[in-house]
Amino acid sequence: MQPMTFEPTAESIAPAGVRYRIGLSQQTLRNVNFTPLNPLSFLLRAALIYPDHIAISHPNSPQPVEYTYRVWAQRIQNLAYALIQSGIKPGDRVAVIAPNCPLIADAHNGILAARGIIVCINTRLLKADVEYIIQHSGAKLILVDHEYVSLVEDVSVPTIVSLDTGRVGDPYEAFLSNGRRFSQERGWAGLEMETDEGAGASLNYTSGTTGRPKGVLCTLRGSYLAAISNAYESRLSRTSVYLWILPMFHASGWTYPWACTFAMLKQITLRTVDIESIWSHFLHSGVSAYCAAPTVQISIVTSPQARRLPSPVSAIIAGAAPTSNLIGALESLNFQVCHVYGLTETYGPFTRNYDRPEYAKLSLEERAKLYARQGHSFAQADEVRVVKVDKEGRRRPEMVDCDDLEPGEVVTRGNIVMKEYFQDKRATDEAFRGGYFASGDIAIRYPDGSISIQDRSKDLIISGGENASSLAIEQELSAHPDVLEVSVVARKHDKWGERAMAWVILRPSSKDKWEGKGKEFEEDLIRFAKQKLPGFACPEWVYIVTELPKTSTGKIQKAVLRQRAAKL
Repeated sequence: MQPMTFEPTAESIAPAGVRYRIGLSQQTLRNVNFTPLNPLSFLLRAALIYPDHIAISHPNSPQPVEYTYRVWAQRIQNLAYALIQSGIKPGDRVAVIAPNCPLIADAHNGILAARGIIVCINTRLLKADVEYIIQHSGAKLILVDHEYVSLVEDVSVPTIVSLDTGRVGDPYEAFLSNGRRFSQERGWAGLEMETDEGAGASLNYTSGTTGRPKGVLCTLRGSYLAAISNAYESRLSRTSVYLWILPMFHASGWTYPWACTFAMLKQITLRTVDIESIWSHFLHSGVSAYCAAPTVQISIVTSPQARRLPSPVSAIIAGAAPTSNLIGALESLNFQVCHVYGLTETYGPFTRNYDRPEYAKLSLEERAKLYARQGHSFAQADEVRVVKVDKEGRRRPEMVDCDDLEPGEVVTRGNIVMKEYFQDKRATDEAFRGGYFASGDIAIRYPDGSISIQDRSKDLIISGGENASSLAIEQELSAHPDVLEVSVVARKHDKWGERAMAWVILRPSSKDKWEGKGKEFEEDLIRFAKQKLPGFACPEWVYIVTELPKTSTGKIQKAVLRQRAAKL
């Protein structure tokens, strides 16, 4: 790609002799052998060591921008002072509504520098849900990208709009410039690092598929440790280039905004998931790592631009287990698959499927089944457990471990588990019952200690008294040569209570083959399934569709599919 010609605003230029040393309280200074953990420290360290290294590149915007760590750190300092000038006090929540762009990257650091709590809001939510989150979080200020102003036009909370230009005349730039003037050049020393590492860093809201979204409060300490975990597990370093495909608003980007500054690397931000632009960056921008759900990965490997990369790129996958077809396609293009698992309540990923030397001797299909496991816990997380459940499928309070290969609920505890559900003690107490956080996922544990998710408890298909895993069925059906993507849900059955229903997207090369032959394809896929699955798990119905309902982060919305199935 051509070098970018861009000049930051005058207020973004750091003064001569700048020191990246934030103020410490007397309480902190009294404890010489203890400093509260805070991911903001990663940015200051990067700006000190590599001030002229590119921190943020935003090339696909109508007005591209690029910031070195020196410039970016100054802008974040300006943001912190601007927030304080606006009345933000320690513990106050600041809402951010933006796609992947410098604004949301700034906010993950600048709000912490002002000792506030960032509330990232999904840009694809309904207006009513956005208003609920703003009200429930008690946000005192909103930073919003210009494309999403309509979501907050009826909200009586002060709002700063970003035009995403980085140039004079942009209201967000004026906000930063005012912050610089308000600072009176006190610099980082004029700000103060939060003394309590247990204080909130981010407040991330769940999808709300079973009711109102719940606010997941994550701490500075947890964010710090989770970010280091992600940097380590993804093998990020100063020479890495991280491409933002995963939305930063999703669980604070799994803490990757801070993992990237810990690694002191270059981040490339994309406002939209545009596959052509993604491939251009794979081929021309030195990208070495990215995160994306399997549905996005499928779009990557089936793109007309797809070709084998000259250097390996780490493809971090979460949201669903990758299939053998997807793993094979990624590997053939020189992507290195890294399968992780986690939830908003665990700061994003907290387990990883670790590669082993003996896997190299296995066939692709054998390796894919092993890669599909969720694996073992990250270095900063406690051991993940699978515990026995009661008659309703919920964990028992005494937390009895399941025997190997016996289904149970995934539970965990430790450094990278949320602090609480914000303003919801009942939900917090229920989630933490027995001293562990309950995931709601049903899994089995193998003798080597690795786990494999069988299903969300609500997605299990109970057919004739047998439990069938929709994920296991999807894994097998995806091996059919004409299947591009598949999702399986339960549908009522007069005899068996429930049976599996498969919703299938065909491969582009197979569409003509099955045009107008939906019934024939259904019979063909069911025959294929019977070779691999027990009878109670074989799909009873197969529907060919052109698309599947998905969340903004690429997860298939099975609740929507179940509703559609119930009407058939």
